[in-house]
Amino acid sequence: MGDAATVRPHLERWFESARVVFWHDPDGQYAADLDDLALPGVQTIRVANNEFGIRNRLLHEEPAGRFLVYRSGEVPTGIGNWLLDLELAYGVFTADRTVLIARDLGLAGASIDEVVRAHEKFFNATRRVQSLKDRLSPDDDSVKLRAKMSAVLIGLKESHSLLEITRTLLMENARGLRAKFDALADHGLDEFYWRGVASIYGYASASPSIDDLVLWIFRRAIDGFTSDRAGGLQNIQLDFASLRNDRRSQEALATLARRAARDLGYASTIEDASFRDLVRVDLFEEADQKIISDLARAVAEQTVPPREVADVVRARQSSVWIDGYRQLYTAIASASELLGELASLDLAMQSFDDGIERYRREWFRIDQLYRQFVYAARTAEYPKPLEALREQIEKRYTTRFVYGLGNAWQQQVDRVDRWRSDTFRPQTGFYAGYVHPLVRDGDRKAVVIISDALRYEVADELGSRIRKEDRFDATLDAVLGMVPSYTQLGMAALLPHSTLTHSPDAKTVLADDQPTNNTALRGKVLESVGGVAIQAEDFKALNADERRELYRANRVMYVYHNRIDATGDKPGTERQVFEAVEDTLRDIVDLVKKLASANATNIFVTADHGFLFQDDALGDTFFLSTHPQGDDIRVVNRRYVLGRGLKADNAFARFEAAQLGLRGDLEVQIPKSIHRLRLAGGGSRFVHGGATLQEVVVPVLVVNKKRRSDTRPVNVEVWPESDKITTGQVVVRLFQSEPVTDKVQPRTVRAGLYVDGTLISNLVHLTFDQTSADKRDRYRSAQMLLSQDANEFNNRAVEFRLEERIPNTNQWRVYAKAIYTLKRSFASDFDF
Repeated sequence: MGDAATVRPHLERWFESARVVFWHDPDGQYAADLDDLALPGVQTIRVANNEFGIRNRLLHEEPAGRFLVYRSGEVPTGIGNWLLDLELAYGVFTADRTVLIARDLGLAGASIDEVVRAHEKFFNATRRVQSLKDRLSPDDDSVKLRAKMSAVLIGLKESHSLLEITRTLLMENARGLRAKFDALADHGLDEFYWRGVASIYGYASASPSIDDLVLWIFRRAIDGFTSDRAGGLQNIQLDFASLRNDRRSQEALATLARRAARDLGYASTIEDASFRDLVRVDLFEEADQKIISDLARAVAEQTVPPREVADVVRARQSSVWIDGYRQLYTAIASASELLGELASLDLAMQSFDDGIERYRREWFRIDQLYRQFVYAARTAEYPKPLEALREQIEKRYTTRFVYGLGNAWQQQVDRVDRWRSDTFRPQTGFYAGYVHPLVRDGDRKAVVIISDALRYEVADELGSRIRKEDRFDATLDAVLGMVPSYTQLGMAALLPHSTLTHSPDAKTVLADDQPTNNTALRGKVLESVGGVAIQAEDFKALNADERRELYRANRVMYVYHNRIDATGDKPGTERQVFEAVEDTLRDIVDLVKKLASANATNIFVTADHGFLFQDDALGDTFFLSTHPQGDDIRVVNRRYVLGRGLKADNAFARFEAAQLGLRGDLEVQIPKSIHRLRLAGGGSRFVHGGATLQEVVVPVLVVNKKRRSDTRPVNVEVWPESDKITTGQVVVRLFQSEPVTDKVQPRTVRAGLYVDGTLISNLVHLTFDQTSADKRDRYRSAQMLLSQDANEFNNRAVEFRLEERIPNTNQWRVYAKAIYTLKRSFASDFDF
C-alpha cells in the first residue's frame, strides 16, 4: 500500500499543465488508495483491457475532459500498448519515491536521484526535508545537495561550507560529544564529509576520525602548513585561522589545542628553544609559558635589555592565550623597566626643593613600576615563574631605592628649620591657591575629590586614564604635604582656613578653631565659602537629577573617597593595598565622569598624604630600637609622635608646631628616613605619617571637561610594495603614522582581500599601539593567503581592506584600502 497523501500534491502539479495524466504503478501499491486520490474536476479511469474505450473517451467523447488514467501491473511494450502514443504525448507519472522526492526538492538529474536513494533515511522526516528545501537553489548539484543535507543534520542555520561543518564538528568534539558526527554517519553522510576534507584540506586516512583530524591539523600548524604541494594545506591554513580567531570557536580550539599539545608532546619540542624564537608562535599556550619562564629569568639576571622585553611583551599581546598570561607579561615588563631605572639611579639632590622636584619629575616612576609589578604578580593566575624575579625586585627596590632615597632625603630634611618650600605650594595653601581663584567671582564652581592616601605616582597614572577619556584633560601638579603626614592633618590642610592647630589632647585638628575630624564637620567649615562635603559613595548613590541639583546649589563641593588608606591601615588587608589602588583608579575615573554629567567642568583630585609600602615582611633594621621619651606624650604612631617636652634623640627628626605651620605648643617627632616604631598590633608594610618624599609629595590633579571631542584612534596607512598579486600570498606593509598617546589611542583593525563583496583570503587582526617616536618601530606587515575562491577572479581588481569594528556593534566598516590586480599564471598551480 502506498502513501496517498504523499502522491496527491505531485499529481496536482501535473494537472496544472496537462488535462490527462497517465500513471504507471507496476506493483499496484496505490490501487486500494485510488478512490481517496479523487481530485476536483478530474475523472479517474483504471486500465483493465479497455484501452480502446479509453482512447475513444479521451479523444472523441470528452476531448476537453480531465482524466487520471491509472495502470497497474506490467505495461505492454511497443504496439502492444494501445495507449503508447497518448502516453508519449502527455508523459507518464510514476509514484517512485525517489523521483517524487527529487521533484519535490525542485532538482532533477540522475545524480540527484542517486543522492535520494543513497540517503533514504534522511528523507523520511518531513521537517528535515522542509528545512533542506528552504536552503536549495535550482542549480544545486549532488555535492551541494549533500553539503546542505549535512548542514541540516548538524544544525547549521545558513552556511553549508566545509569550514562551517568542520567548525561545528570540532566544537562538539572539544566538549567530548559526538552526536552531530554520529548523525552524519547514521544518515550515510560521513563518507561525503571525509571525501571533502581529503579533497579540500588534504587530510586522508584509512580510518578517519575527528580526533585524528584534530591532531593532523595541529601537526600541520606546527610545521607552518608547509608541504611538497601547498594547495590543500593553504586551504586548511586559511580555515584554521578562521577557527581560532572567530569568537564562536575560539574556546573550543583552545581546548583542542591543549589536548593536542599533550598528545603531541609539544612542550618537550621547545624545551631548548630560545624565547626569541617563540615570540611569533602562539599555537599552544606552552609557548607563552616557555617565553614567560625564560624572560622572567633573563630579566632577573639582567641579561636582556628593557627595550627588548617591552617589544616581546607587546608582540605577545596578540597571542590567543594572552588572557591567561597578561598579568605575568605586565609584571615582567614592569620589573624590567624598574631594574633598568635602578641600575642608573642617581639619588643626588642639591637642596630640599631639588629633592621634591626630582621625585615628582623622575623618581616617582620607580614607586609606580614597583606597584605595577607587585599588583600584576599578586593577581596573576600562575605567579610561580616570577619567584626569582620577585626576590630581586624586593631586594633592589628596598635597599637601592626606598632606603637609599629615604637616607638622601633625610639629609635635606635635617638642614631645614621650617617645613616649607620656596618653589612648591604648601598643602595648607591648596584652597587659596587652586580653588579660591576659580570661584571668587561667583560665576564658576569647583569640585575637589580627596582620595585618602592617593600617592603621587598613583595620581600620575590616574591622570593618564582620565586623559584617555573623550573630552577630558588632566594636568598633574604637586604640593608639599603636612608633617606628620596623617589623615586628620592632611584633610584639615585642604579646607579653607587661616590657622590649623591641634586640640589639647592632640586627637583632633582644628581649622580656625573648628573640628575637622569627619565629613560632617568638614562640611560645616565649607559652608563659609558656599560649599558642601559628601562621601563618594553617597554621591554615587544619588540619581542624575540629584547630582545636578547638589552641584547647582553649591559653589564648592568636596567629595571624600577612602579605599587605599582603609585597606592599607588594617593589618589583615595591608598587603592588598595595591589592589585597592587599582580599584581607586577605576572609582575616581567613574566619579569624574559622573561629576561631569552633573555639569561640573573644573575638578581637582588630591590627597591628604602619600604612603610607604614594601610587600615583603620587614626585617629588624626597619624598626627603631629606641622609644620616644617626653614629659607629655599624647600620640604614638609607627611614623610619628605628638606630645610636649619631647626629648631629643638622633633617631628622630623633631619639630615644633610653628616650624610646621601649626599653632600651639605641640611638638612632633618623626622617625628618620623610612624607619618605623615597633608597636603592638597593626601592620608595618603600609605606613604614613613621616616625612619621606613618598609621604609628603601630595598630588593635585587638575581635571577639565571640554566641549569638543579630543580623542581619536591612531592613524594607519597602507603602503603596498607592488600593485600585482602573482602568487598564493602577498605581504602588505602597514605604517602607524604617529605614536600612541593618551589622546591618540590604539586602533584595532582586520585585514582582508576582497573582490567586490567576496573575501578571497584569510582575515588578519592587528592592533596598532606603538608608543615609540621612532618611525622604524611603527611598521607592521599583514601576510594575506589567497583562498581557492581567488582562482575565479584572475586578472581582476582585488581590494586590500583594513576594516574597523563600528562601536557597540558586530558590524565592520572600511578604514583604508589599496587596489591590486590578481595576475596568477598557470605555473603558480605547480609551485613547490
